[in-house]
Amino acid sequence: MFLTLRPTDELIKKAQENDLEAFGKLVALYQDRVYTHCMHLAHDVHDAQDLAQDVFVQAFKNIKSFRSDADFGTWLHRIAVNLWINQVRRNRKAAAFSLDEPLLTGEGALSRELAACEESPEERVERREFQETIKNALNRLQPEYRVALILRELEGYSYEEIAGIIGCSLGTVKSRINRGRKALKKELGKFRL
Repeated sequence: MFLTLRPTDELIKKAQENDLEAFGKLVALYQDRVYTHCMHLAHDVHDAQDLAQDVFVQAFKNIKSFRSDADFGTWLHRIAVNLWINQVRRNRKAAAFSLDEPLLTGEGALSRELAACEESPEERVERREFQETIKNALNRLQPEYRVALILRELEGYSYEEIAGIIGCSLGTVKSRINRGRKALKKELGKFRL
């Protein structure tokens, strides 16, 4: 049986041998995915940037403990979730979640609107109101349910991947997603859609 090597395997091996350039390449490969994931968790540009930076600091400190049979991206997401949950526990509050906050780049702010076939002004208003309703409902959920729903519904991870990211059993993931969906439905019922 032959094992197929992923393109990142060599970089990971070098990073585990204290090769800073290799770790820098890993950061460059994963920084956008990690930042997007951190935005879904933290709901704030500055908090997401801080969280993403903390993820890579922790990854650097613990790279030698990374097992090659795992997916590096999943490992980074798990670090992000653990750091975020610890932060929420410390602060006992979650930041506001914005689906339509502009993305700040070096060249200015970019709108996060999805490309669509000529959306009318009325449709745009309705879509923004709907996004605001979803955002408000998500913010009212317990962090464990919100994380599970974000990973499944917004980021598209499988149940198995979510279990790996948040470090719990498959049954716990299914339970949290099921309870999260019920709680979200209950919260949405409080709004007039």
